[in-house]
Amino acid sequence: MNEQIQKLLNNLIQLEHVSSTLYLAMSNYMNRLNYKGMGSWLRLQSEEERTHMLKLIDYLVDRGGTVELSSLPAQPSEFGTPLETFQKVLEHEKFVTNSYRQAFQFISQANDPQTLVIVQDFLREQVDEEAQAQTIVDRLKIAQNNPAAIFILDQELGQRKAAPAGGAPAGGAAAQG
Repeated sequence: MNEQIQKLLNNLIQLEHVSSTLYLAMSNYMNRLNYKGMGSWLRLQSEEERTHMLKLIDYLVDRGGTVELSSLPAQPSEFGTPLETFQKVLEHEKFVTNSYRQAFQFISQANDPQTLVIVQDFLREQVDEEAQAQTIVDRLKIAQNNPAAIFILDQELGQRKAAPAGGAPAGGAAAQG
């Protein structure tokens, strides 16, 4: 395997690993504030990012590459209001999308069609990831500081179910991830 492609894949593995721990920290924070539905949604998001990391690890190993797991940065324990928390989710998803876009461009020029397909699948999924985060942010803005509206949204987000293995989650954008 091309060393530059291997390094790029290890960077994406690290990105997904960091994403998983970030969302787990956010989940713990929301649960601590008694937003159990938001906490559950973020926990499932953390698990989804871990699944992405494992898929990239398996691919790299299958291609004969070497996986290099780096240490993880400490995550914050405070994220602000629910709106501020999900604005951070949206910002992070946009960062992830940009990272996959850059990877796609590099791999296109490196002429590695198998890796291009894998990265393209993740890039395609990022459309949904950003849309879901944007929907939640928009709905939290509508709710503003109305406790009843935030409570209803919290309950709705708590209805999210884990995505089936290898598939996209079913259901509405706000409740799914």
